[in-house]
Amino acid sequence: MREYIKEAEEKKTAIGHFNISNTEGFWAVVNAAKKLDLPVIIGVSEGERDFIGIKQAVALVKSVGVEGDRDIPVFLNADHTYSFERAKEVIDAGFDSVIIDEAEKSFEENLKTTKEVIEYRNLKNPEILIEAELGFIGKSSKVWDKVPEGASSSEYVFTEPEEAAKFVKETGIDLFAPAVGNIHGMAKNLNINFEKLDIERIKNIREACGVPLVLHGGSGITDEEFKQAIAAGISIIHINTELRLAYKQGLQKSLSENPDELAPYKYLRPARDAMQAVVEKRMALFAGLNF
Repeated sequence: MREYIKEAEEKKTAIGHFNISNTEGFWAVVNAAKKLDLPVIIGVSEGERDFIGIKQAVALVKSVGVEGDRDIPVFLNADHTYSFERAKEVIDAGFDSVIIDEAEKSFEENLKTTKEVIEYRNLKNPEILIEAELGFIGKSSKVWDKVPEGASSSEYVFTEPEEAAKFVKETGIDLFAPAVGNIHGMAKNLNINFEKLDIERIKNIREACGVPLVLHGGSGITDEEFKQAIAAGISIIHINTELRLAYKQGLQKSLSENPDELAPYKYLRPARDAMQAVVEKRMALFAGLNF
């Protein structure tokens, strides 16, 4: 995973990170990666991995990824992990990367927990990548009716380059997730763009901290801003809400058009295909492909 991120940096592209909750999501991501012949990261948050199973998520990725039949580079990330204990369990399970998210806490508390995770990773498997965050972009993957209350207030704290550099140096993390105008979730009206990325801040943070940057909350960001963010130093981009919306809409349409269908593999296929279409579009954009 480290080598693919390095390659993305050199090419000024980004690797797509897509969250899943079930096997439909898994195959939507994997099939898109196979079709485009691109590396991909599958993410499972605490809630998602509680639903799908930690060992089961590892087994799914190993069955198709670089540790399986080497058909396609698929990596597994423990998204938004809120405690040392929960980070420990995914490190023990053999995830490729872990995000320790203490962004809501003080700098000192964030630093302390992140260092504990790094120390444990070094003991168990130094190849596992550890990511951490500074600044706060919200926690909920919702589809908002309007601009979320407080989205422009001090609740959504932007990351300062100097503080990012200090945090990275003192923790030794491999990846860094800044708050640069990105917000978890997306607007219901796609003509509303309540996220405005600070591209210059991204560039300054990348130069200051010296490690690859990860952009969270990608579902509400415009294509042009994605391109600018990648050029400025973003190497991984997270998409989740768009996939959840595509799945729900695809399933609703399938059930309404086939009310008598009882076979799950039949009425779930359109939902899976709807997610795959989103993944393909995003992966191609991040990789600079004409699609």
